[in-house]
Amino acid sequence: MNNTSPLGSRPHRAPRSAGLARLRSLLATWRERTRLRRALRRMLTGAPHLIDDIGLTRPQAEAEAAKRFWQA
Repeated sequence: MNNTSPLGSRPHRAPRSAGLARLRSLLATWRERTRLRRALRRMLTGAPHLIDDIGLTRPQAEAEAAKRFWQA
């Protein structure tokens, strides 16, 4: 019978779950930014009067809509 660990004699590593959780959180943030900026672009073209209702000026809304998903 073999009593060796499947990992052999490698030292114990920290769980990857923390790294995966951060990655999932980052991807969710990027998805949400993409969704919001697309909605803002639609608002700019289809219903520009709503820009005032959300508290932005047109130049502010255009600048936000032009950002890439990874930009805060």
